Amino acid sequence: MPYTLNVNGRSTVVDVPADMPLLWVLRDVLNLKGTKYGCGIGQCGACTVHVRGRAVRACQTPVSSAANTPITTIEGLSAEGTHPLQVVWQEIDVPQCGYCQAGQIMSAAALLANTPKPSNEDIDRAMNGNVCRCGTYLRIREGIHKAAAMLSSRAPQTARASAEPVATPAAPVARDVQVGR
Repeated sequence: MPYTLNVNGRSTVVDVPADMPLLWVLRDVLNLKGTKYGCGIGQCGACTVHVRGRAVRACQTPVSSAANTPITTIEGLSAEGTHPLQVVWQEIDVPQCGYCQAGQIMSAAALLANTPKPSNEDIDRAMNGNVCRCGTYLRIREGIHKAAAMLSSRAPQTARASAEPVATPAAPVARDVQVGR
């Protein structure tokens, strides 16, 4: 069935089954490989994307529920890698293996969009569903605090807007793609 998706600020039509997980549409149909497959049951957070500005697990989100709504992937957060979370992740060397980091960053971005100055408890609660097998949780928390500080040092209206997912036309999106059933 055809669905119109608005991914990273670009509209595209995909012809896929209604129950196909958004994760597979993003990775296999639209060729956006930043969102990772981790567990397939919504427990690890590696597949986290934003739908309507909220962090969701793409492996558990049917494409039919994401149609005609804004979807932001790690590729759409900042095509140049200049989102404060992406900057501090590199500065303080947050990832070890890096596999979970797209999901970690997307969950952290959703947190900062709603809570510009999070406490440790806010961070722990928001990041609870994201598993890091390498155990970099303390660096993840430190990175979120540093990104929050970067955002708050900007002008108030700019800081709030920068914490929210940024749609960018630079992310490649397929047009009118069909998948065999």
